[in-house]
Amino acid sequence: MIVKNFVEKAFLSALAIVFVLVGDAQAADKIRISVTNFNMSFLPAGIAVKKGFFREEGLEAEVIRMNANVAIAALAGGDVDYTMVFGSVVRAAIRGLPVKVVASFIDSSTHALIARPEIKSVKELKGKTMGVQAYGATDHLVAAMMLKHFGVDPDKEIKTVALGPASARLAALKEGVVDVAVISPPADAEAKKLGFSILTRAYEVFTFPFVGLGTQVKKIQERPEEVKRTIKALIKANRFIRQNREGAIQILVQWARTEPDLAAAAYDSAFKVYNLDGNIPEDGLRSVIEQAKQDAKITREIALSEVSDMTVLREAQKELGVKGR
Repeated sequence: MIVKNFVEKAFLSALAIVFVLVGDAQAADKIRISVTNFNMSFLPAGIAVKKGFFREEGLEAEVIRMNANVAIAALAGGDVDYTMVFGSVVRAAIRGLPVKVVASFIDSSTHALIARPEIKSVKELKGKTMGVQAYGATDHLVAAMMLKHFGVDPDKEIKTVALGPASARLAALKEGVVDVAVISPPADAEAKKLGFSILTRAYEVFTFPFVGLGTQVKKIQERPEEVKRTIKALIKANRFIRQNREGAIQILVQWARTEPDLAAAAYDSAFKVYNLDGNIPEDGLRSVIEQAKQDAKITREIALSEVSDMTVLREAQKELGVKGR
């Protein structure tokens, strides 16, 4: 299903690629959740649909794929109810949009810096061209953090181009349009099979909330029960990922439309970063805020409560018998 009206409202139709997965439900509340890719990073949404976790919580969920900037415009405008792009919600909240993050499901990024075969280290990327999904999107933020960790200035020593979805970034790498691309599983396994170099993975060098749940402040205030049920369904999905390797891989094959061996490689490289409680670690959230402040050239102090609200999360954890960290 292609959601034409919402793309028009978002006025960024050239950047939006929308697909919809609909969870089976009977007399359920309908919600729309955006993800940037049908890949390992956003697998909790796919599993919550396929395994009926949304249905268990009385929800009928549409999972819609779109670029991060379109997702934020759609969220702020009420055209989607939730988005799973964490960093973009934090940046939008800092800019004054009425949105907040309410849960985190991945404790670090699954992104990797993948380069042409002749490039063997991150330091060799100075003066090179890097492909990201979109300027200011989470993958761009993560890439900047990885580059800085290895002493490369992402603003002065790297040329960055926005290329859209992982398939386009991988294609640009193949064609030599870029020297390095920021790619998440399972596309990273495909790149490795093609002989490209995996220089580093984000979770190897730092931790911070990567994929979570963001929504409007109005939604938190007026429909907290719906927010709670959505969080519960996704916590259940995370538990399934951590506890059922074969089942998760099987769903990833369908979700990402990838080969079983690539799905298995994606799972094995990333499953440990999925948490069991949906908690937003304070130190990680502060890291996201600080990076967002630098990007936006903001110097004022930003309180955690300005970008996040964990009240509903605590209630969801209590109902599930989960002890938050």
